[in-house]
Amino acid sequence: MFLSLFGNAQDSLSIPKIDTTLAVIDTTKPATLPTLKGNAFFPYSKQKTKIVSYFQLGAYATNFASLYSFWYKDYPLGNFHFFDDNGEYLQVDKVSHMFGAYTGGRVSMQMWKWAGASKKKYVWLGGMTGMAYETVIEVMDGFSSEWGFSWGDYVSNIVGTSILLGQELAWDEQRITIKYSTHYETYSDAGLERFAIRTDGKDKLDRLFKNYNPQTYWLSANLKSFFKKSNIPSWLNIAVGYGAENIVGAYNTNVIPLDANGVPQDQVNADDRYPRYRQWYLAPDIDLTRIKTKSKVLKTVLFVLNTFKFPTPSLEYSRGAFHWNWIHF
Repeated sequence: MFLSLFGNAQDSLSIPKIDTTLAVIDTTKPATLPTLKGNAFFPYSKQKTKIVSYFQLGAYATNFASLYSFWYKDYPLGNFHFFDDNGEYLQVDKVSHMFGAYTGGRVSMQMWKWAGASKKKYVWLGGMTGMAYETVIEVMDGFSSEWGFSWGDYVSNIVGTSILLGQELAWDEQRITIKYSTHYETYSDAGLERFAIRTDGKDKLDRLFKNYNPQTYWLSANLKSFFKKSNIPSWLNIAVGYGAENIVGAYNTNVIPLDANGVPQDQVNADDRYPRYRQWYLAPDIDLTRIKTKSKVLKTVLFVLNTFKFPTPSLEYSRGAFHWNWIHF
């Protein structure tokens, strides 16, 4: 889930104005600090540290309240229990956990870096934020009658966090970014569309988050960061994506009602009519954070938008054959 990452902070005391824009850093050129405190990019700021602390606490509280309303409120709570869902949704849900842990940590790490935290602090405190957030979700799942604590989800969270921390510790930058793309999708088959409405809802936002079919998760590698002496544009990436199609429920064992009113008088097993399959993609991408601009506001906007894969053509491999997509969202 994405919340607004930026807010305004104002103090009634006579304090010099602080630029609260979340700056995106050119990690290839660390700054020379005038003081011993801080990191290689920003000096330490007590006021910025307070802003980041209060903002992240507020964002956590707001996010979990929204998550409860969006996901858990319709299901009763019970005793804590475990749940093996490793075979569900062709593991697209597991990749989404990697993305969530990585992205949450990436944003938090950037904020702590901007506040002037030491490298040790911004890497571990910031980087582990996404892991902590996803772990709380997993615990909430453990008390929900509909789900349960999934070790597969938890391991996926660890993988996403490790990709973030490993790159920051090794390179002081994210050369490979986990990205996301999706679009609103309806189905021409009336029976499948009625089933999707019943499981994912009519609301477009619900469908965007709950429908795995249009979702693609990407590992997007910046070429210039690996070949620094080359003439490759600094913003050019190559991305490998993963998704799936015909995901009708966790295992495609759902029965699709063909009656216009949803009455199961004529039933078809989902996997018989809609055999699910995996999709692999190769596509160019743009690292928006490496576009040069002097505007701090624009840098912040580009940092947030870089969470999403830039729409480009893609080469798809699925069902034993290659397919070309002129534009991939």
